[in-house]
Amino acid sequence: MIDICCSQKPVFLFQLGLVVSGCVLVIQEDLWGHRNILSKCHAGDFFGEPYAASPGAVLNISVVADEDCEIIFLNVQKLLVTCPTACEHHQKLIRNLVSVLANKILILNDKITHVGKRTTRDKLLSYLSAESIRHSSLSFDIPFDRQQLADYLCIDRAAMSTEISKLQKEGFIKTNRNIGVQGVQTR
Repeated sequence: MIDICCSQKPVFLFQLGLVVSGCVLVIQEDLWGHRNILSKCHAGDFFGEPYAASPGAVLNISVVADEDCEIIFLNVQKLLVTCPTACEHHQKLIRNLVSVLANKILILNDKITHVGKRTTRDKLLSYLSAESIRHSSLSFDIPFDRQQLADYLCIDRAAMSTEISKLQKEGFIKTNRNIGVQGVQTR
């Protein structure tokens, strides 16, 4: 039996957050401080909705401002119950929330695809391929700095930087300082 000493009590979330302006990172951190970025949310994006919509789900994420931001918190239980008049606005709000949840599943499915790769190189190539498809271009900017990208892909930053250098030398990618990919050679 292993006992882990932790003074934190379980936290439950009953509201979802809507980013009005700015940008936040949704992260998970284990007891040893290892950081895993789940997503980056910009203006118009929601966070915390799976926890808010699942009564009793223990909150195991943190939301950290990546830049100055404004957040509105909405009680999801009140959103999911239609008003007595079953107004069109409320129905549209519920449809939009379902759409947001479906999109979140797709985003997390992509992340699972990337981190499920065995090597740092394969994780990077998987991520870059998906970003290229998402941007419909071989040139695009990545929404993370190098440390954030390493945290998102669950890899060591130094190992990732080494692989990026190798990919550049092999002619697969051209990058600027912030990993804006200027062209991807397909082979």
